[in-house]
Amino acid sequence: MAMMSAACHSPARLSVSCSSSAPGRPLRVAVVGGGPAGASAAEALASAGAQAFLLERSPAGAKPCGGAIPLCMLDEFSIPLGLVDRRVTRMRVLSPSNLAADFSRAIPPGAHIPMLRREVLDSFLRTRAADAGATLLPGLVTSLSLPAGPTDPYLVHYISSGGDGPSPTRSVLEVDAIVGADGANSRVAREVGAGDYTTAIAFQERIRLPDKEMAYYDDLAEMYVGGDVSPDFYGWVFPKCDHVAVGTGTVAAKPEIKKLQSGIRARAGPKIAGGRVIKVEAHPIPEHPRPRRVVGRVALVGDAAGYVTRCSGEGIYFAAKSGRMCGQAMAKEWRLTGAVTEAGIRRGYLRRWDDEFLLTFRFLDLLQRVFYGDNAGREALVEMCADEHVQRRTFDCYLHKRMAPPEPWADLQLLWRTAGSMVRCSVLGKEVQRLRQLDMMQA
Repeated sequence: MAMMSAACHSPARLSVSCSSSAPGRPLRVAVVGGGPAGASAAEALASAGAQAFLLERSPAGAKPCGGAIPLCMLDEFSIPLGLVDRRVTRMRVLSPSNLAADFSRAIPPGAHIPMLRREVLDSFLRTRAADAGATLLPGLVTSLSLPAGPTDPYLVHYISSGGDGPSPTRSVLEVDAIVGADGANSRVAREVGAGDYTTAIAFQERIRLPDKEMAYYDDLAEMYVGGDVSPDFYGWVFPKCDHVAVGTGTVAAKPEIKKLQSGIRARAGPKIAGGRVIKVEAHPIPEHPRPRRVVGRVALVGDAAGYVTRCSGEGIYFAAKSGRMCGQAMAKEWRLTGAVTEAGIRRGYLRRWDDEFLLTFRFLDLLQRVFYGDNAGREALVEMCADEHVQRRTFDCYLHKRMAPPEPWADLQLLWRTAGSMVRCSVLGKEVQRLRQLDMMQA
């Protein structure tokens, strides 16, 4: 039916061969979505000799994002230093009572947290994929025609936005496999029945500050926690080239997102006073991995797969890493066997991913449940952030993307201090909540 419907619109078909495992020809893969996940998958595929078609519906757009990446990503993905807007060496976390913890005493000498704009990073990664041999196709994917058998191709139906005619062009792309890198509202995931998952909403304003206020954020990033900025996440003020990104996110209170955004602006207060909003952005982000990340010869990566950590909201590195892993796995299986299979993608991509990152995601999920549920937990979180042992282990994990080895005695002491913080902060958290409710009643 999908093929008949496509024929009614006389779409252009871009294909190489009807055989899924024809000897002597390259693997053909449609990569849907041109963010870090899709661009990295396309580059890995093209570099291995595959025909990678990278479809992106809005190349000029950008997902609202804090823009922080781990230091290791610069080398691992050969990110030019010229793309980095700011090198953050000071991280400040503020509690509901505005207790501040300078979360940067344990940053190693010479280390920093790179801050980038997504439109700059994404464009660079797409261009590099094209330089490796990928074909960039500006267009919106509308549906997939699934294969009848294991050697039949997938048909990707899309509306091209790059044609010279007065109206968009309907086209069909014939491929052996598909990489879904099209975000939390993934069309690819829906088409193959990959299952639903809970999403949060991220809301962000880009604010251009006067020179004096901008100088304050030269190498400083701030995170705010509290029920006034988010009931289950945090608000942020992150520096970019000529502005700051001010935003928040939530799962539980999506209809209240603008009210929560007002909360983060109020908390930042005079530090962003006199600023001018130059852009407003909102976008869904996943809360946990999707139930099925590989279906047939279709693999999901990045946000489409659900690779965003709950406690920190980090996703850029995991998007690029998953895309590269997936592209490499597909190319390797084709090179060795002349085919791409669901079992091969699970073995070469999913098993590697879970072995390397599943524990990290589960640990950060636990932290989110413990510390983000109420103001008492948030106060305890900020108190713990001032602990040098916590900072050192956190930066070991974050900057280099590896779980720090256990230190039994120090970790036991940390557990005891955490329990004490939770008890002390339960009283303070309740008082902060009471005062905020009084402020709301008087407003």
